[in-house]
Amino acid sequence: MRYLYYPGCSAEATGKAYDISTRALMAKLGVELIELDDWNCCGATSYFSVRELDSFAIAARNLSIAQAQGDEDLVAICNACYTTLSKTNRYMAESDEVFKAVNGALGVVGRSYDGKKPVRHIMDVLINDVGLDAVADKVTRRLTGVKVAPYYGCQYSRPMGTFDDTEFPTTMDSLFKALGAEVVDYPSKLKCCGGLMMMTKEEGALRMCHELLKTAADKNADVIVAACPLCEMNLEAYQPRVNSTFGTNFKIPVMYFTQLAGLAFGVEPKKLAIDLQLVSCDDVLAAIPA
Repeated sequence: MRYLYYPGCSAEATGKAYDISTRALMAKLGVELIELDDWNCCGATSYFSVRELDSFAIAARNLSIAQAQGDEDLVAICNACYTTLSKTNRYMAESDEVFKAVNGALGVVGRSYDGKKPVRHIMDVLINDVGLDAVADKVTRRLTGVKVAPYYGCQYSRPMGTFDDTEFPTTMDSLFKALGAEVVDYPSKLKCCGGLMMMTKEEGALRMCHELLKTAADKNADVIVAACPLCEMNLEAYQPRVNSTFGTNFKIPVMYFTQLAGLAFGVEPKKLAIDLQLVSCDDVLAAIPA
């Protein structure tokens, strides 16, 4: 199986561990990821509310490159990137005005785009292409005894998701059950972490993160697994700020789902960039049977 791979700009900075662990995990499963040539930032979902047509054009440049680079589906790992690229496809298909405006902008740099490049989330590939049975067969270290709180975030399945239930996604639950983990009932799994509001309305964002962390703690989760670089950063990097604001003492490991899944397939922690995590994952590592 081969896919074009769009890492997204967070994968070169705060979300570097997501990119590293994704490449290691997919290689272990025999999936080839071909990085998109000369890709640019997708513009992120927040830019749509500022300059919508510009945002479509920024995202469409990546899609036009993917269209020219190969027939493989384009895979994204960031929820926001997945949403932005998918939204561009949908609007170009539904609006002649958007289609013409975007291609007019692309034409200035010698590019064009027909609006038809399939965009996939990496979890979609794992669940529907690799398949849960094949995934389970490749496990070398079952995650028995690890209590996992799957945190999907607000953009995993909304508004552009097509591979899971919009309001009650279960793909991450299914993956970790197949890997042998105990998946806790995590009712906050779709609630927003505050996103970039952490930069503008910190008090509100900290309150949102506090709820997510408290729910995981109340459910006795050993680890929260995330599928978005911003979600992961807010829940992990801002735990000390949450603790000082709300008088709590959270020390809950927050990992990318690709990191924890990679451990189940015998990938070394270093190759999954677990050493880059800010909250120690030592207890999680120790809980996984050899």
